[in-house]
Amino acid sequence: NKIISLQEALRHTKEDDLWLIIRNKIYDVTKFLQEHPGGADVLVESAGKDSTQDFLDVGHSQAAEDLMKSYCIGKLSDQDAVRLARKGKTCMFKGVGFALLGIAVGVATIFIIRAVMKRS
Repeated sequence: NKIISLQEALRHTKEDDLWLIIRNKIYDVTKFLQEHPGGADVLVESAGKDSTQDFLDVGHSQAAEDLMKSYCIGKLSDQDAVRLARKGKTCMFKGVGFALLGIAVGVATIFIIRAVMKRS
């Protein structure tokens, strides 16, 4: 299999040029978009990241797994596969900082309102 860099794989995110990364393999699904039973939008939304979990969550059939082989154009380098795995482990916490900030602001607002009401 051809080795494709993560940087290269992430450049192909448009409907007329769409690659997916699933299980560290790269699939050019551009010609499959209109045939995809779940619609083209699902595939476009999965581009630009590791799509493995998206693929597994749907529970594809063996026929779908077999069909994928015809769209495989290469695989990630071992180094990029490790980098992507690390990124995936931290992505689940993405945005938590903003959520905590929102909670902190809300709590502070409550204390300020209580303090103002006690003075009145």
